[in-house]
Amino acid sequence: MTPPAASGRDLPHPVREEIRLESVLHALSDPMRLRIVRELAAEGRELSCSDFALPVTKSTTTHHFRVLRESGVVRQVYRGTAKLNGLRADDLDALFPGLLDRVLEAADRQAGRV
Repeated sequence: MTPPAASGRDLPHPVREEIRLESVLHALSDPMRLRIVRELAAEGRELSCSDFALPVTKSTTTHHFRVLRESGVVRQVYRGTAKLNGLRADDLDALFPGLLDRVLEAADRQAGRV
């Protein structure tokens, strides 16, 4: 895992080779985290944490983003005072070809049923 910089503003992320399938699947198994990933994929760009209107407390939202970051699903970077989140689709596709696309397609089909 990349260590935080001396500034304390850089967050640790697993390097590509450290991303584990079971961690990714765990991160995507939660409905709120899957919702975050779906929104990031739909936007196709980095979004700040405040761009997400999740029906949970701020501390729970922070927890969900941390799980996504530590599993290697998203990359979080500070730009000014905003913490931006980007989907690590390239890393996930390199390690697990097609997994993210299939999960997002399945989530879309499920959302259409409920």
